Amino acid sequence: MPEIKFYSGDDIPLELHKVRIVQKLDLVPVERRAEAMMEAGFNTFLLKNKDIFLDMLTDSGVNAMSDRQLAAMMVADDSYAGSATFTRLTDKLKEIFDTDYFLPAHQGRAAENIIAMTFVKEGSIIPMNYHFTTTKAHITRLGGSVEELVIDEGIRLTSTHPFKGNFDLDKLEALFEKSGDKIPFVRIETGTNLIGGQPVSLENMEAVADIVHRHGKLVVMDASLLQDNLYFIKTREEKAKDLTLREITRRISKKMDIIYFSARKLGFARGGGIAIHDKELYLKMRELVPMFEGFLTYGGMSVREMEAMAVGLDETMDMDVVSQGPLFIKYMTDELLKLGVPVVTPAGGLGCHLDASGFLPHVRQEEYPAGALAAAVYIAGGIRGMERGTISEQREVDGSEHLASVELLRLALPRRVFTLSQVKYAVDRIKWLYDHRDLVGGLRFVEEPSSLRFFFGRLEPVSNWPDKLVEAFRKDFKDSL
Repeated sequence: MPEIKFYSGDDIPLELHKVRIVQKLDLVPVERRAEAMMEAGFNTFLLKNKDIFLDMLTDSGVNAMSDRQLAAMMVADDSYAGSATFTRLTDKLKEIFDTDYFLPAHQGRAAENIIAMTFVKEGSIIPMNYHFTTTKAHITRLGGSVEELVIDEGIRLTSTHPFKGNFDLDKLEALFEKSGDKIPFVRIETGTNLIGGQPVSLENMEAVADIVHRHGKLVVMDASLLQDNLYFIKTREEKAKDLTLREITRRISKKMDIIYFSARKLGFARGGGIAIHDKELYLKMRELVPMFEGFLTYGGMSVREMEAMAVGLDETMDMDVVSQGPLFIKYMTDELLKLGVPVVTPAGGLGCHLDASGFLPHVRQEEYPAGALAAAVYIAGGIRGMERGTISEQREVDGSEHLASVELLRLALPRRVFTLSQVKYAVDRIKWLYDHRDLVGGLRFVEEPSSLRFFFGRLEPVSNWPDKLVEAFRKDFKDSL
């Protein structure tokens, strides 16, 4: 990837693509945004798309496909069994990961379900650098528990550490000494979604795998965010700077026993699956695919999406493609830093992450500052983000609140979707909100599911702070949207 400098001295990311199909966006007035937030129970997941201007909820399933991906969808083989499409996808995975076996699933959490049902039982302990919401839910549902072993730097929001997603190797060794008989596998998430999309170094992954294999256990990698992690290994890790992305990927894969992914992230399509080296492990999981997903050659996916996935995985090995997300995320993060807005540093993958506790220090954690900030950012600019804090956790068995390690608002930047001016608009509205942060209050649940409550729980403000926010917006912006 060449370094592109501007003669003017501007330090801005350059889009390495051209736009050929567009989708119209609408920016509704601030008064309507406040109404829509109320109707959605102050849960951004429940907002209607017609009321959203910039959808930064996630990069899952909403990345822009390339022209090559769209073309590939036209040659899909929709045979129920023995599909040539499945063969092409399996061959592509073998080319990239050097795996011999592949089990398709309709998305990443379906792959998690298959892995959990195969290996997790009552009393199992699953060490990981950091949990993801659905991963933890699958494990605890089956009577297992999660042990988070990320380095201490991982939950320090302001840092210069290049690989905050790394495992603490001493803690991993200690856990094996204490409870090794209860550990069926160790999960590596590349990178860590809930603490700012922070990457894991190649050196750390290899060291983790060596420890796990020495204890005779399996290494499972969640590769959903691998494309960003590859970029950071290539640009931040001295020992990897002369390796190609394909070489880095092969080095990682060689150490893993099972690799699963959501193609809604990795591969810019809608689907997922499990890539496996060993036939015995493949056979252990195989029967769950037709039971819960679909036949072994489609696994609940559209074959058109599978063709797009094969091309998308190939494009993930192109530095000009994988650089776009991290570069735009870094730009947004740096611009907010210049304005004094508290954000997670260094900029990671997936999106720009606002530090909700630093943004709203007056909102108690029990009143969900990350959820309140998500609602306030939407009211201020029609920008939908995702709460990644205590709402994304679930209560303890005794009903007490499990307070999250960090309170973040994730503003995802789907790949090749937003223009630089749209990112600048988001920065502008967030800065305005930061200058009016004292107006924002907390939230409380009015409808609380027992699991995955961040998806469909409903809340309400603890005061009339949304009305005050609308009043201040109208005073400053007059008739502007």
